[in-house]
This record gives sequence, structure tokens and C-alpha cells, in this order.
Amino acid sequence: MGDSILGFVVADWLYHNYSELAEGKLSRMRSSLVRKETLALVARELKLSDHLILGEGELKSGGFNRDSILADTVESIIGALYIDAGFNVAHDFIHQNFKSHFEGISSNSTYKDPKSRLQEAMQKRGFELPIYNIVETSGAQHDQEFTVECSLSQLQIVEQSTARSRRAAEQAAAELVLDRYIDRVNQHRKSSG
Repeated sequence: MGDSILGFVVADWLYHNYSELAEGKLSRMRSSLVRKETLALVARELKLSDHLILGEGELKSGGFNRDSILADTVESIIGALYIDAGFNVAHDFIHQNFKSHFEGISSNSTYKDPKSRLQEAMQKRGFELPIYNIVETSGAQHDQEFTVECSLSQLQIVEQSTARSRRAAEQAAAELVLDRYIDRVNQHRKSSG
């Protein structure tokens, strides 16, 4: 329930502050404010990890500092505030604790993730789409790390990245590939200009 209330409050705030923007842009801005990483930042700002009661396995694996657990905790607090004290209290909690994130949002940013930006760049220029492969999975089942390779075969660009989730590793590898692609385009412009 907390995630739904958060999503509504953020969407309402964005609509009233950026009503001139297109729906797709507002949706991406909303996603950046309600994503796991932003919620985990709010949890860290509130020092919520100091108050979590976790099982032995989660404690050993550093669960008290894991983004997914911290994000779930913030959503749970919002849901509990709504159930126990009503919408206005949950609304005020969100505005108070997400204020710096609201203020840090910019209508000038695309708010597209690296995989989306890389795919769009390849489609725009008629290149083959990037290919993602899991190179390695390591660690215990509850504490795995994924190494993912992202490649642009036509351009002979390959990068790898390791993260605690496949998605995060893919995004990080896509960012590296995108950076190399942009560098190559810029070098080409300089040499032909």
C-alpha cells in the first residue's frame, strides 16, 4: 500500500509543479523519485537501518544496508502511517522526507536509464541492438553478484560490469558502452571537422 500512496503523492506533486510537460516525461520523473535507489537514500537519511530487526542470514549478508530492504522499509512506513493516521499524515511524511529529492528533480533531464538510452542511440543510427550476456554469477544464493557483458558487435565495443542484481549489472555495463560509443562519435567528429 505504501508504494501506491507514494506514487500518487509524487504524481500529484509533479502534475502541480510541471503541468506543462508531456505525460511520458512526467512518468519518467515520477519513476526517478519512487525507484528503489531513491527510497534507499531516504531510508539512509532517516537512519532507518539502525532500527531494523533482521534474521541472522540477512545480518550476515549486510541486509541492513541493502537498497531493496531499505526501500521496502520506507514503503512500509508510508503504508503504516496511512492506515494508522490517515492520508494527510502519510502525505506530509512524504513531502517532508522527499523534499530534497523533489527539489533536485529537473525537467531538463531525460530520466531514461542507460539501457534505454543505448538502445535508442543504436536504433536512431540503424545499428544492431546491444546484446547482454551473464558472464558469471558468484556468491551465496541470498547474496549473489552478477557480471554482465554488454556488446555492440557492429562497432566492436564490449564492456562488463558486476553488481548485486542482473538488472543493475546490465545498466552499469550499458552505461560503459554508451560512454565508449559517445567518445568514438566525438573523436570521429573532431577528425572529420
